[in-house]
Amino acid sequence: MNEPIRDRLVSLRRSLHRHPEPAWREFYTTARVVEELRTIDVDELAVGPDAYDPADRMAVPDGELEPWLERARERGADPDLLERMAGGNTGAVAVLERGEGPAIGLRVDIDGLFVEESTDDDHVPAAEGFRSDIDGTMHACGHDVHMAWGLAALETIAESGERSDGSRSSSERSSDGDFSGRLVVFFQPAEESGGGGCPMARSEFAADLDYLLAVHVGLDHPTGEVVAGIEKPLAMAHLDVTIEGNSAHAGQSPERGDNAMHAMGAAIESIYGIPRHSGGMTRVNVGRAKAGTTSNVIAERARMEAEVRGETTALMEYMKRRLERAVEGAASIHGCRADVEVVSESPRADSDPELQALVSEVASEVDGIERVLPAADFGASEDATYLMERVQEEGGLATYLIVGTDHPTSHHTPTFDVDERSLDHGVAVLVETIRELERRHPVPQVEDDE
Repeated sequence: MNEPIRDRLVSLRRSLHRHPEPAWREFYTTARVVEELRTIDVDELAVGPDAYDPADRMAVPDGELEPWLERARERGADPDLLERMAGGNTGAVAVLERGEGPAIGLRVDIDGLFVEESTDDDHVPAAEGFRSDIDGTMHACGHDVHMAWGLAALETIAESGERSDGSRSSSERSSDGDFSGRLVVFFQPAEESGGGGCPMARSEFAADLDYLLAVHVGLDHPTGEVVAGIEKPLAMAHLDVTIEGNSAHAGQSPERGDNAMHAMGAAIESIYGIPRHSGGMTRVNVGRAKAGTTSNVIAERARMEAEVRGETTALMEYMKRRLERAVEGAASIHGCRADVEVVSESPRADSDPELQALVSEVASEVDGIERVLPAADFGASEDATYLMERVQEEGGLATYLIVGTDHPTSHHTPTFDVDERSLDHGVAVLVETIRELERRHPVPQVEDDE
């Protein structure tokens, strides 16, 4: 990648890094992405409710959207776009139509995290002036890099090929480099809450895709390493638990109360005692719990935020059912009532070997890539699996690849950062994979060893 293009890519990533916004509050982020998309020769651009059905969203926060919308307005976001995104309908989908050929999807996520970014002198974003401008929020998982990859890959592909009206683009390349087909790039909101993958997957834009690429930076893979496809992502569900009891004076008449806090404590013990399953790996965690008002009042309400995961979707459903049973049983014993709400969830979907083989071949030829792993266990959860699952169910192929980067600390930490050389690597791997898919379509099936 030549220096002017690389400098622009770095500048774009750093600009996005300065303005992180959490799930369903990515108002400025979406507007910034759309601003870039409007400079690219795309054939269709859908924003927010035009990109998906808002009713399919999950984990939309109550009463927390307006301050973020106002902040985006103050920062100069397009007011017309903000009006379209009202109610937390963030994210965008961009489509290139370049003649006959395969339909290829690329999914990148756009949300930040509730993490206060470091101000240490050795933290590069702080030292070089692109640390988060929003207190308590940062791009601590590399989604700023993902957006930059998506925009750069889209622009590169758009620079050649036949438009949907039959004309050629203004920067037409040589015939052996022209792209012919359909490219759909999903700038997906709310990955961290597991709420944005489902509506994107159910949208018209995900229909009839021959291939889907999803991508992540880092994940403990160093600069110069690429994983062609993850294996064993865990199916996941986030759950909100409410336990209702009856208050009473803790000194005068404790017997008149039904203690929601006591019930919650019993529920937590039971949750961590859920039997593991012989069918595969499972996980459960209560990450937040709150109950009561003051020391001399029997608590009448308790709330918990929990999650379950499973090596398969069925195992996740098993853990979810057992958690619900544990909570309802504990509540009943203590004379309380319980409600368990599924806030968001995502299925398991594995990368297809055919695409893993192709990505491996492509990545091995990219400058700066020193090692290619055909596959690696993921061990976590990702709602890109909704898109992967739909494509696979409709006969297409999908893979979730990783482009390595040296990061000084783990993801989701105040000092997370990336090696910006990985910006070049990611764009090259994605662009060359898209071009190779177009050249080889349909991709040959991998023969079954059996």
